[in-house]
Amino acid sequence: MRLSLFIAPLFWLLATPLWADARGAVLVDVLKIEEVAHILQAEGIANAETLNQDMLGGKGGAGWQLQVAAIYRPERIVEMLRTRLDTELQGDQREEVIAFFASDTGAEIIALENAARAAIGDEDIETAARQRYAEIEGSDDARLAQIKALVDSGDMINRNVTAAMNSNYQFMRGLAEGGAIQMNESEMLADSAAQLDEITADTTAWLYGYLLLAYSPLENDALDQYLEFSRTNAGLALNRALFDGFGAAYEDISYALGRAVALNMVAQDL
Repeated sequence: MRLSLFIAPLFWLLATPLWADARGAVLVDVLKIEEVAHILQAEGIANAETLNQDMLGGKGGAGWQLQVAAIYRPERIVEMLRTRLDTELQGDQREEVIAFFASDTGAEIIALENAARAAIGDEDIETAARQRYAEIEGSDDARLAQIKALVDSGDMINRNVTAAMNSNYQFMRGLAEGGAIQMNESEMLADSAAQLDEITADTTAWLYGYLLLAYSPLENDALDQYLEFSRTNAGLALNRALFDGFGAAYEDISYALGRAVALNMVAQDL
C-alpha cells in the first residue's frame, strides 16, 4: 500500500509529457503540416531549378539536385513547425485550435488553403490569381473585405514581408560565406532594406490573389467563423507560431541554399 503511494505520482509525472506529445501530434495532424511541407518542398525544387539556370548556368546537375533535396527535406520543415507550435500553444489554447480545425469548417479551410498553395505554383494560375485581385483591389467587394479583415487580424502583410527580407538576407549571407560574393553584413542588410517597397507590393498581390483563390468555394458564413476564430487568443497564438516557425524554417533553408549555390559557383571556377 505504501509503495503504491510513491508509484502513482511517478506514473502521472511520466504520463504528462506523453499526453502533451500526443496532443501535439494531433495538432500537427489537423493542421496538415506534413502536407504543407511537401507542397513547400515542390516549390523549393522549382525555385532551385531557377537558381540553377540563373546562377549556375544550368550546370548544377545531379549533385545540385541532391543538395536541394537535402535542404528541402519535409521532415526538417515539420520539426521546426512542431517545435514552435509546442512553444506557443499549450493547454486550452491548443485544444481550441484542435477543435476548430477538426471541425467540418476548419478541415475544409485547411484543405482549400493547401490545394490553392499547390495550384498557385503553376505560373498561369498565379498570374490569374494576381489578376483577380487587381480587378477588385480598392473596391467594396464583400469577399475582398472578409479577406482583408483576416489579413489584418494576423498582420499577414508585415509578417510575410519581414520573413521574405530575412530569407533574402540569409541567402546572401550563405553566398558570402561560401565565397561567391564579397559583401559585409551592413551591405547585405542595406541591400535587403532597399527591396522593401518591391517586396511589399509583390507580397500583397500574391497573398490576396492566393487567399481569393483558396476561399473562392467557401461560404461567407464559414469564412466569418474563421475570422472570428483568428481573433481569439488561440487563433492569434497559432498565427504567431506558424509565422515564426515557417520564418525560421525559411531562414535556415535560404542560408543553406545560398551556401550551396556558392559552393557550386566556386567549384565551377576552379
